[in-house]
Amino acid sequence: MPAGRLFCATSRLSAILNSVHLCVARRAKTDRLTTEATMSDPTDVARQYAIASLLERIDAALAHAGLTAAQLDWRDLAPLDHFHSRGIAATAELAAALAPEPEAHVIDVGCGVGGSARLLAATYGCRVTGIDLTPAVVEAAAHLSARTGLSDRTRFRVADALDLPFADAEFDHAWTQHAAMNIADRARLYAEIRRVLKPGGRLAIHDVVAGNAGPLIFPVPWAPTPEVSFLLTPDALRAVLTDAGVEVVAWEDKTCITLAAVPPSPAGDEEAAPPPLGSFVLAGPAYPRAVETFLRNLREGRAGVVQAIVARR
Repeated sequence: MPAGRLFCATSRLSAILNSVHLCVARRAKTDRLTTEATMSDPTDVARQYAIASLLERIDAALAHAGLTAAQLDWRDLAPLDHFHSRGIAATAELAAALAPEPEAHVIDVGCGVGGSARLLAATYGCRVTGIDLTPAVVEAAAHLSARTGLSDRTRFRVADALDLPFADAEFDHAWTQHAAMNIADRARLYAEIRRVLKPGGRLAIHDVVAGNAGPLIFPVPWAPTPEVSFLLTPDALRAVLTDAGVEVVAWEDKTCITLAAVPPSPAGDEEAAPPPLGSFVLAGPAYPRAVETFLRNLREGRAGVVQAIVARR
């Protein structure tokens, strides 16, 4: 695909992903954390989602966008660091639903490059600890928090979501956006999150679920083939959450609003200039096709998007 056509496709995706984003490269939100008992091995997952020279690519893209100051506003990064469906709009909605208290300590499971953590810290005054499986992603998250003056309220570390390196009841709330689709052992995932939550603590979820209109078509942004995709139906997700010891407080189907965020295809075959910031910074040339397939799955009812708030019992 010519470069202009690739970026034209990428910028079209950007309403669902950049202004309103999605996960890829398992959203470079690479926390597609799994163990040998789930997908394969955490090392394999990290390798699958690792992006060469990620930090250099991000800094070069920021410079190209004119964002060269040592200190940036966290909102300047929104086209880049909210790597999930509907981007910062979805993050803001989920944050409002969670409504964390000032100084609350939140764990972001599958934090990617830290966009959600920075929004929570800057908007709600939270302290956020983000975990991700890929060292390059964690390094980028910490770097971007330093450039936005939020290092005092956000910290990031390499960790496996199925074996969280934290004490019981350490966090006030938990957060996960498009971070579970590669995890087969959901029972263990949510049990671990419940373990580190204080009694009454809430977990905010924004995730892709299986539909009832047939099997998923591949590739999708989080999985090139079925072997590494583990979607649950909404009913199955509710059941595994209940079994993990949490209570559903709020549940919303976000499929229609996700599809409504997609802009129309550009007219004709004209080539569009690449935007200075966007999904393409974190993703490779196969990304546009994967996103288009994801949208097809949503339209055909093969997949959906949900937002939920659950509380530890």
